[in-house]
Amino acid sequence: MQEMDTKSGRILIVDDEKGNIRVLERFLKAAGYHDLKSVSDSRQAVNAFIEFQPDLVLLDLKMPHLDGFQVMEALKRIHKGSYLPVLVLTAQRDHPTRLKALESGAKDFLTKPFNMTETRVRIHNMLEVRMLRHKIQEQNLLLEDQVKERTQELERTRLEVIHRLGRAAEYRDNETGLHVIRMSHLCFRLAKEAGLTANECELLLQASPMHDVGKIGIPDQILMKSGKLTEEEWEIMRMHPVIGAEILSGSDSKLMQLAETISLTHQERWDGSGYPLGLKGDQIPMVGRIVAICDVFDALTSKRRYKEAIPIQTAMDMIEEKSGQDFEPRLVAMFKRILPDMVEILDQFSDQDQQDLIRAFNPAHR
Repeated sequence: MQEMDTKSGRILIVDDEKGNIRVLERFLKAAGYHDLKSVSDSRQAVNAFIEFQPDLVLLDLKMPHLDGFQVMEALKRIHKGSYLPVLVLTAQRDHPTRLKALESGAKDFLTKPFNMTETRVRIHNMLEVRMLRHKIQEQNLLLEDQVKERTQELERTRLEVIHRLGRAAEYRDNETGLHVIRMSHLCFRLAKEAGLTANECELLLQASPMHDVGKIGIPDQILMKSGKLTEEEWEIMRMHPVIGAEILSGSDSKLMQLAETISLTHQERWDGSGYPLGLKGDQIPMVGRIVAICDVFDALTSKRRYKEAIPIQTAMDMIEEKSGQDFEPRLVAMFKRILPDMVEILDQFSDQDQQDLIRAFNPAHR
């Protein structure tokens, strides 16, 4: 191990005997220590400690006004670290005094009159320990930052994969794939209005893009059919919530567990007429109820290959007509109350913006 440069250490001397201070200062300077500060009035010790931020305190025990024990108690109250760097100066050799000093925070002793060799070694050792602790703390902070950065990177990657998988499923019957982005932000805003916690709202924002991932398992001739589906085809289409839940099942992640719940329940209806489980009212998880409204609202107001977008107010009227049937009435009322916010979300993530980007970067689409 590389030897620490203890000579750069800051040393604070607290002793009411100015003669002792002069002796220690001359000795320390001769030994190569130059960053020194001394106080002979113990009442100034705490302020000196705060201002000087020493790596080592040479502290006399027997002083007027505040003795060394009182000074240590005061230092412990302001010292942020776990290692109080105090080297006690004392002429007392009895065991009770030394034990009390250690209990008060002292790490070592120098006995008066000073033995210069012993003084040099003890000061060097304490400064070395102090600096090693500093170095370890710095390394720990660096490691914490690196772990935090890596964790954030992994989280960003995980969320990106989730969003991309959700959009990949949506691309099969929506050429821009922005539906899942808009819908997730609509869900976040409605969840916030419904009183979900900040963490629950954030999880819903990240999990809701996976609501239709089960479409991956639906044949193209059914999913992309422009005409009316037959009864057999509808039976297959109604399997997409189950397929999605199976794709997302078995994870320990709260996010993926929530995505599984959303996939399975977003087609359930308040009156029990939905699928695949026929859940009714409060049997439907809150996240499924929220996604149901937001999914339909964005689908109504978006242009698809088989339909034109309808006006915002018309879509809101249609959702209100289905209040108590398809949707929970309380959530419908909340949605209507925050409709201006929902319109802003639609504008922010519009399909037209996506098409503009495509044309700008791909000549084939110009």
